[in-house]
Amino acid sequence: MTIFDKCRNYTAAREVQAAGLYPYFRAITTGQHTWVKLANGKKVLMMGSNSYMGLTDDPRVIEAAKKALEQYGTGCAGSRFLNGTLAIHKELEEELADFVGKEAALLYSTGFMVNQGVIATLVSKGEYVITDKLDHASIIDGALLAMGKMLRFRHNDIGHLEKVLQNLPVDVGKLIVVDGVFSMDGDIANLPGIVKLAKQYNAAVMSDDAHAFGVLGPNGDGTPAHFGLTNDVDLIMATFSKSLASIGGFIAADEVVIHYLMHNSRALIFSASPPPASVAAAKKALEIIKAEPWRRERLWEITHYMQNKIKDMGYDIGETETPIIPIIVGDIETVLKMNKMLEDEGVFVNPVVPPAVQPNQCLIRLSFMATHTDNDLEFALEKLRKAGKALNVI
Repeated sequence: MTIFDKCRNYTAAREVQAAGLYPYFRAITTGQHTWVKLANGKKVLMMGSNSYMGLTDDPRVIEAAKKALEQYGTGCAGSRFLNGTLAIHKELEEELADFVGKEAALLYSTGFMVNQGVIATLVSKGEYVITDKLDHASIIDGALLAMGKMLRFRHNDIGHLEKVLQNLPVDVGKLIVVDGVFSMDGDIANLPGIVKLAKQYNAAVMSDDAHAFGVLGPNGDGTPAHFGLTNDVDLIMATFSKSLASIGGFIAADEVVIHYLMHNSRALIFSASPPPASVAAAKKALEIIKAEPWRRERLWEITHYMQNKIKDMGYDIGETETPIIPIIVGDIETVLKMNKMLEDEGVFVNPVVPPAVQPNQCLIRLSFMATHTDNDLEFALEKLRKAGKALNVI
C-alpha cells in the first residue's frame, strides 16, 4: 500500500478520454473573446466564460497592465506583509472599499485564497461557521481549515438555517457564509432572510460576490447592494477573475476587521503578492465598470432574452436569476455527448458533473458577456436546439 495507489486506481477521466468525450483542460490559443480559437484550430463561440463585462480583451485594460509591467516589473518578489505591497495595491483597496460601501478592503492573490484566508482566520476554536450546502469549494475549504466547527444548511432554506442557529449558544461567535450568486445554478442567496436571522441570533454575515460583482446591485456593487443590505452584511468578497478581467480577490469590511486580517491571515502573510499587471488590469476594469453602465444593462438584456428563449425550447433551467444559465440534462453520458456535439457545432459550453452536482442533475452551464452580439445569441440558440433534439433532451 502506497500513497500513490489511489492515483493508479483512478480511471474515470481516462475512460471518458478513451470515449472521445473528455471536456476539460481544452486549450485555447486566443484571449477570452466572445469567439475563441481552440488548439486544434477550430473557432468556437464562447458561452462558458465568466468575463461578464467582456473586458479581458479591452485595449484600455491591456494598456493598463502593460504600463504596470513597465513601471513595477513582472512581480513583487514577496508577500504583501513584507516587501510586496505597491502603491497600486493600496489604491485599488481604497477604490474597492468605496465601491462596495465598506470602510476598508484587502487584496489577496486569488479569490479562492480570500475565502480560505478570511474564514480560517476569523472563526476560532469554540466558534461556528455556517455554510449553504451549495457554497463554493473555497468557502468549504476555508471552513474546514478554521479551528471552529462548520455547520451546513439546505440550499437557500431559511427555515433550516434558523434550526441550525437555534441549537447554538447565543454568546459565541458565529459566521454565516453564502455565495451571493451560486455559480452552478445561477440563483441568488436570500440575503434578506439570512440577515434577519443573523441579527436575531447574533451572527455575522459574509457574502461571496464572485459572480455578483459588476452584475448585481444598482451600480454593479454586488448582492448586498442589490437588496439594500450593504450595512447589514459584515464581509463582502469578490474575485478579479470574472467582471474585473484579471486574477486576484479582495475582502471588504469594517477597518478593524481588515486590520486584524492584515496581521493574522496566513493566506495573505505567507503568499506572494498579487502581481502589478493583474492589479492594474483590475483597477482599470473597475474604472470602466463605473463609467460604462451600458455593459451591465446589455448583460441583463442578454440574460432575460436567453432565459426565455431556452425555456421556450423546452429546456429545464432551474431557478436561475442571473447570467448563469444551467441547462439541466440529467445523466453524465448525455451531458458529455451534448458538450461534444455543441463544440463540434461551434459553441463552447461547460459540462458540470458530480461532485459539483447530484448524479441525476448533470448540466450544461452557459454564461454570457456584455459583448455578445445578437447574431452570437441566435447562433447559440440554433445549436442548442439542434443538440437538444438530437439527444432527446427537448
